[in-house]
Amino acid sequence: MDKILQTGLSAGMSATEGIHSSKPPNVPADHDGLKFLLPDSFVPSAETRLTFKGKGGNDVEVPTIFWGAWSWGDPSTWHWKDEEIHGVRAAWKKCLEGGMTFIDTAQAYGDGRSEEITGDLIRNHSGGVPREKIQVQTKWLANVTDGKLGNILHPIDAPLKALKKSLDRMKLDYIDCYLVHGHVHVSSISQVAKGLAKCVDEGLTKTVGVANYSVEDMLEMKDALAKYNIPLATNQCEYSILRRLPETEGMLDACRQHGIVFQSYSSLAQGRLTGKYTKDHPPPKTYRFSSYPMEYIEPLHNVMRQIAQRRGVSMSAVALNYNISKGVVPTVGIRKEEQAVEDMQALGWRLTREEVAELDKNGYEGKSTKLWQQG
Repeated sequence: MDKILQTGLSAGMSATEGIHSSKPPNVPADHDGLKFLLPDSFVPSAETRLTFKGKGGNDVEVPTIFWGAWSWGDPSTWHWKDEEIHGVRAAWKKCLEGGMTFIDTAQAYGDGRSEEITGDLIRNHSGGVPREKIQVQTKWLANVTDGKLGNILHPIDAPLKALKKSLDRMKLDYIDCYLVHGHVHVSSISQVAKGLAKCVDEGLTKTVGVANYSVEDMLEMKDALAKYNIPLATNQCEYSILRRLPETEGMLDACRQHGIVFQSYSSLAQGRLTGKYTKDHPPPKTYRFSSYPMEYIEPLHNVMRQIAQRRGVSMSAVALNYNISKGVVPTVGIRKEEQAVEDMQALGWRLTREEVAELDKNGYEGKSTKLWQQG
């Protein structure tokens, strides 16, 4: 499954070099990024919780940072090696100690291996933290996870059938949120909504959401789910200082208006916002999201580095605090203990309006594709 997903990404399902111009587009000059800032009184902490809305008030309280598990078990994009599991376990221990208890995985990640690792972490490496205090999110990718023409032959039951397989891989009784991985399904949104409703009503997931949906499709799914008295809890799209399209295209406005939690993936632009990569040491070509030549990112790096030094935190923490400050829940991948430590430095403080304005000035709008990348 991961090979199919990666093939799709390289064929144009992301903002990749070779598919688009390699120069990132600037944010429109008249765009006011500061209007999205949360009140100055809001300072994210380990105790801060947001709400994924569920049916009949069966809500899920979630922290302000989610841990992305795309790399776990995925050799094609992330060059995974089995011995890395020890680093993931050490990182998960740090996450739990810091109160960051949410894992984001998918059926397509690592050909199902990511889900297996996720389940093992929760069952065997959670240090006594009860299951109900941990949040798990996975994603249904139509036509990849459903086997032979499953999405066509079973347009309503396909998400349910796939979720049962996910739970079997994780050896869990339920998950906390089930996302549609992208609007790449043959079935209609109304059919998918009915399938998601079955997942909720059978107690296999507490909440449901989407990923990589446009504003229009997201609101259509919201209305379709409402027929079953199920809220649309969340939408997950790419968002970072390097890709602010969800701001300029109205996604953040729509999510706030309708009580939908907006998650970001590639919150660190696949490492480009960590300081790890430079124009002389670029990221691997398989790291396709926000794939722009590093020389365009150097001015932003200089600003981020200055803020990080003033704050005594990592550059990663600056990028994640930026998302949080704009009401976005960042999903960020971890494979090592030190990554978890650096990422959680995003908590306990807030960027000032002046600092956000400086980051905005040096960031980019980013791009979209019809198949995958939405804002």
